[in-house]
Amino acid sequence: MQAIVVTPVKDALEASLETIRAIKQSHGTFAYWVFDDFSTKATKAALMAAQREMHFQLVHLDDLTTDPSPNYDKVLVRAQKEALKTGLPLIIVESDVTVQPGTLEQLVSFAAAHPNTGLVGAITQDEQANVNFPYLKFKQEKGKGAVQTDRSLSFCCTLLSNRFLARYDFSLLDLDKDWYDTHISHKARELGFDNYILMDLPVLHRPHGSRPWKQLKYSNPLIYYFKKWVLGKDKI
Repeated sequence: MQAIVVTPVKDALEASLETIRAIKQSHGTFAYWVFDDFSTKATKAALMAAQREMHFQLVHLDDLTTDPSPNYDKVLVRAQKEALKTGLPLIIVESDVTVQPGTLEQLVSFAAAHPNTGLVGAITQDEQANVNFPYLKFKQEKGKGAVQTDRSLSFCCTLLSNRFLARYDFSLLDLDKDWYDTHISHKARELGFDNYILMDLPVLHRPHGSRPWKQLKYSNPLIYYFKKWVLGKDKI
């Protein structure tokens, strides 16, 4: 076993199934967990059918909590426990990302060759191989290979090393937040670890495909920011 791999899912069924299928076709041996975060009954049924077909661990978060989605903190705490129990790194692949067959193995190999790694992420691209959200800030680095960075990484397709996981308890995460990639990126640096983005390891990313309502940020920003500021959604 090379790593624990997790994917949080909130509906967006077609994209989620594409993510799952690509991970299951990856080179190497991985323990794969899919966390269903209060999806519809139709999505839950489809995930259960996919589990029977493709053989991954499926956790329905509504069996564990009554807290409304998003429950990223619950995913991270459970995934960290599995990683520490096995002594393996943790790879998060979100459900709007499609990995290549060698992506996961290359993340593991890079972290093994750089033992002070905290986080290492694969660069996100669109269908035309252009660097896209959330890594537009790195687009000038294209072609440079591994780039060490103080800037935050996203959890689109990112490995968290076991050494870092052993140093920072995810049960301490701020439960008033929805997303934790920025905080955890900075915490790794604070603890003395190195973070990297791999410019030569692209994954296909369809931004916000895992949370379609966030597309409002581009199509109707007034409604998006109403949801963000008044309704308290999307807290980073």
